[in-house]
Amino acid sequence: MPDALPVLSEKRNLIVVLGPTASGKTRLAVQLAEQLGGEIISADSRQVYRGLDIGSGKDLHEYGQIPYHLIDIVDPGHEFNLFEYQRDFFKAYEGIQSRHKLPLLVGGSGLYLDAVLNGYRLVKVAENPTLRQQLATLSHEELVQRLQNSRSKLHNRTDLEDRSRLIRAIEIAEGQAEARDRLPSLPALYPILFGLRFSRRDLRKRITERLKARLDEGMIEEVRELLVRGLPFETLEFYGLEYRYAAQFIRGVLNRNDMFQKLNSAIHQFAKRQETWFRRMERNGAIIHWLDGREDPFNQAMSVLGESG
Repeated sequence: MPDALPVLSEKRNLIVVLGPTASGKTRLAVQLAEQLGGEIISADSRQVYRGLDIGSGKDLHEYGQIPYHLIDIVDPGHEFNLFEYQRDFFKAYEGIQSRHKLPLLVGGSGLYLDAVLNGYRLVKVAENPTLRQQLATLSHEELVQRLQNSRSKLHNRTDLEDRSRLIRAIEIAEGQAEARDRLPSLPALYPILFGLRFSRRDLRKRITERLKARLDEGMIEEVRELLVRGLPFETLEFYGLEYRYAAQFIRGVLNRNDMFQKLNSAIHQFAKRQETWFRRMERNGAIIHWLDGREDPFNQAMSVLGESG
């Protein structure tokens, strides 16, 4: 293990690897973990689910002997939420530190990254029958307004589209507001952030090639298996673009070529939204060390770590 690691650990107790989809985050994180004696914590909103393997891009073979956390921890159908993610992150984080290893947070789910890095004050909120009775009398537009009044930053736009999700979002927002003052403190994080960057043309090429590979590896068959296991089409809609469009193909809504073209375009748009989120993180004060994905990002990252150590 490098001599610089103890010095690094005193100043930085978390390495973050972020970037848009198909940018090679896992590969870089594994290289850093191997060099620095680390363990990886996923920041991916879909990889928490068992059975969502190919479509979510788990690529577990890439980890080799490196321990990983928050992957395959719940069954499909369970609505894994931000509170659970933050709670499970800090549990994994403290476990890694207790083993005198270096935690690496890796992923592209901006909300998960924000919840950890900015220390969102979250609390588990039970169903509130009285509140639900009150909300049942409101129109959809009134519910949207109430949620916006309770939570100025709406991170999950799907909460605004489905009435049941909208009511639950209000329930959580108002419940968290009431309990915020009673929450325990979170561990202090001193992260160093690395971001993988490609030209727009190169990233588009990587996304398209990866989508072709996933289809060849059996992504459609994976979705069929989820349906056989009882997961409804409606639930697949919330598990990301790959599952949404594959389900539409299986239902006969799209032919295979249209599915590929529409899904490929949607993933490109998703990557743009991820990059927009990362730029917002920078505007809000995050310092991201951007690495050229074409030019050995591992050595670039190690050079930054050497300078910061």
